[in-house]
Amino acid sequence: MPTRSVAVVTLGCTRNEVDSEELAGRLAAGGWTLVDDAAEADVAVVNTCGFVEQAKKDSIDALLEANDLKRTGRTQKVVAVGCMAERYGAQLAEELPEADAVLGFDSYTDMSAQLQRILEGERPVSHVPRDRRTLLPLAPNARHAASASVALPGHQQEAAPTVPLEQVAPASGPRVVRARLDGRPWAPLKIASGCDRRCSFCAIPMFRGSFVSRAPEEILAEARWLAERGVKEVFLVSENTTSYGKDLGDLRLVDALLPALTQVEGIERVRVSYLQPAEVRPDLLDAMARTPGVAPYFDISFQHASSPLLRRMRRFGSRESFLALLDQVRERLPEAGVRTNVIVGFPGESEDDLAELTDFLQEARLDVVGVFGYSDEDGTEAEGLDGKLDPDTIQERVEDVSALVEELTSQRAEDRIGTDVEVLLEGEEDGRLVGRAGQQGPDVDGVTYLELRDPGMPSPAVGDLVTARVVGTEGVDLLAVTGRAS
Repeated sequence: MPTRSVAVVTLGCTRNEVDSEELAGRLAAGGWTLVDDAAEADVAVVNTCGFVEQAKKDSIDALLEANDLKRTGRTQKVVAVGCMAERYGAQLAEELPEADAVLGFDSYTDMSAQLQRILEGERPVSHVPRDRRTLLPLAPNARHAASASVALPGHQQEAAPTVPLEQVAPASGPRVVRARLDGRPWAPLKIASGCDRRCSFCAIPMFRGSFVSRAPEEILAEARWLAERGVKEVFLVSENTTSYGKDLGDLRLVDALLPALTQVEGIERVRVSYLQPAEVRPDLLDAMARTPGVAPYFDISFQHASSPLLRRMRRFGSRESFLALLDQVRERLPEAGVRTNVIVGFPGESEDDLAELTDFLQEARLDVVGVFGYSDEDGTEAEGLDGKLDPDTIQERVEDVSALVEELTSQRAEDRIGTDVEVLLEGEEDGRLVGRAGQQGPDVDGVTYLELRDPGMPSPAVGDLVTARVVGTEGVDLLAVTGRAS
């Protein structure tokens, strides 16, 4: 068979990155040559994001840009996969004829054969979207056995490779079908997918399905696989990490998983993401704080701080309870980094609600805050709520809260001057060594610029974990001086 090449273009979150690397592993195992540049690929596979309106627009733009390569590059076919493709299916295919196929999650395990048929000129029927929560039992403890028959991207479900490649682990033990699409010294590692919460603004459960945990042995096998390929930090991702183990009969499984991951040879740091504040247990805080090798990093999804508005969001909590949770975190780890996201302009948000949020932000001493303006999401409860704010008001509030957050997070960074941090070196930027402290998550949480205390000493290598002292800041970025690698 002639050489076939494919490029996987990823949009959206780190969960999507895991799905892309699994797709890449499946395609490599099917005999496809992976290339970085879509212009050099026979087929461009665009892993779309369907979370919020801007993400959808970015996904459409990426598909159109890939389609333009049919005229200027090698590209023959453009295929849409991912959350937006799963969520809209045939509707997306009809409105975007530039895509040669729109494939849902059920196509992932057979992606190699699917792409071959598309390359040969077939245009497959686009799937009809459905509420994926209906595919698994309502009772969590009945899901694990049933999940084998439901497509769960990023869960390494069985698909026998047709070509034995280095990316595919031996048949003994859990098989890993994944191909690294970058050379970073960190990698996301999916521990679960789906969500059982019913937040009124969120459509994710509808197209990602009910919450399903991966078995600990599968997660550990993939961590070992990543370590063998130079990964020093694994970033545990899911829609809700605090629910891990609920369908396996033990909500404390994550407490035991963390030390097991830190003991994987080659893994220097484990980072936990996406904690639901209403589900955070003291035992989990203890496990995160007391396990050497777990980053002092707490990604807690507050979304707002006004109790009445949180109820409209179908969430729990208040400014007081959230501040108490932060106190619990800092009692255990005074140096902890905390990030969150907030939604501004939710239907019914009053001036008092907004003041409650800004008061919370001023008291919380958060390291990073993502500020999002509310927009209707198809099929969600919030889409039908009264009290909608006009777009100009929402934008004004977003700008005001964003300005406050920029000031507060810069102050929080300055609080770290004089403290020691552990920095994972990731490379150079504008002639400066750059990495991330334990308190800084990937991509969006700021970076640390490193300067050697002794300019004559050898520079640390990418992937080294370096001890450094913070001496200054640039916004949320840290400036630190180091004398040795640990």
